[in-house]
Amino acid sequence: MSTMSDTIEIRIPNIGDFHDLPIVAVLVKAGDAVELESPLVELESEKATMEVPSPAKGIVQSVAVKLGDKVSEGVTILTLAPADAAAAPVAAAQQPPPAKSAETVAPSSYGAPGDAAAPSSNGVVHASPSIRRFARELGVDLHGVDGSGPSGRVTRDDVAAHIKRALGEPRPGGGGGALPFDLPAWPKLDFTQYGETERVPLSRIRKFSGPNLHRNWVMIPHVTNNDEADVTELEAFRKRLNAEDGAKITMLAFAIKACVAALTAFPDVNSSLDGDELIHKKYFNIGFAADTPLGLVVPVVRHADRKGIREIAAETAALAAKARDGKLGMGDMSGATFTISSLGGIGGTSFTPIVNAPEVAILGLSRAAVKPVWDGTAFAPRLMLPLSLSYDHRVIDGALAARFNAYLVAVLGDLRRAML
Repeated sequence: MSTMSDTIEIRIPNIGDFHDLPIVAVLVKAGDAVELESPLVELESEKATMEVPSPAKGIVQSVAVKLGDKVSEGVTILTLAPADAAAAPVAAAQQPPPAKSAETVAPSSYGAPGDAAAPSSNGVVHASPSIRRFARELGVDLHGVDGSGPSGRVTRDDVAAHIKRALGEPRPGGGGGALPFDLPAWPKLDFTQYGETERVPLSRIRKFSGPNLHRNWVMIPHVTNNDEADVTELEAFRKRLNAEDGAKITMLAFAIKACVAALTAFPDVNSSLDGDELIHKKYFNIGFAADTPLGLVVPVVRHADRKGIREIAAETAALAAKARDGKLGMGDMSGATFTISSLGGIGGTSFTPIVNAPEVAILGLSRAAVKPVWDGTAFAPRLMLPLSLSYDHRVIDGALAARFNAYLVAVLGDLRRAML
């Protein structure tokens, strides 16, 4: 910082060993009033973003940098008239305003321009570098986000809430429900130039589920933990039961019962996120993905903790039949606290199921396969069932997910543990 008559040159301060950092946001313009420690520009390195705060209070006279410039320590950012000096007319203020950068001052692509509240008296949005990066990654202009933090500071929840509100608003051109990322337009091709084509309308199920899946994938930070359960004895028991009384008990019924035991042991996995609070459900309604000619639907087995294996098997079979016949009601598909997506009858070794909001986790089951497993003295053939637990990383960390899967593996290996 250096002084020239009644103005102060604000320079890039000591930023350690970093050089030629790009400016990813210019947060002020000529004529703006800034407070002590108000953010002026934002820089980005490979590992972090950082704001350059104002070392003084005053009026911006001119800005010497622009979006995309690369700067190092000592480079002039702007000139500032101190607050105690008479504010000279700013020449730049007499000129037409510069073209607005889509990243810094454009109206938010989420919601109408009239929805945006003024972030502060000088147009500066108060948000941490991590929140600015989060907003950029989602294509959100922070000028359109109402801050709920101290002094109107924008929080991560404010950005998420802004997007959620926009999801329910109609988009120009009738594209309501799709997140309007600042990306190139979807490619339009005349596929007939390459060969014969046929246009088939999306089924009602896919039309309904597509936007929800899109929202869940974008809004929930997904991580998937993969494991394997030894179900050799369980499968032998299942076959024996079916042979004895002609029952049609599937592995899914055992998986539902095992999941109830694991959810009881780890209540955070049977919860929903609501702001800064978790809602722990004291009931266990397990959804399961049912394959139909028109797409996947998710009927729900209610109060699975109160039902035995035979009852669960009969109920899943009845619900699956209703799904195939297109006769499921909304009551059959609502209220789940946890979901199982089983592809075991089709194939695969693992996959990444998408969490079904407002749940915080979903279990994927792939095809069980006989593998040689070391028992301490020799390799023995064991039937191994792949498990893929996708979870909301805001609620469940990697250690909790691993423990949940390990517990589930133990229960599936010996279902007597479900009674403990």
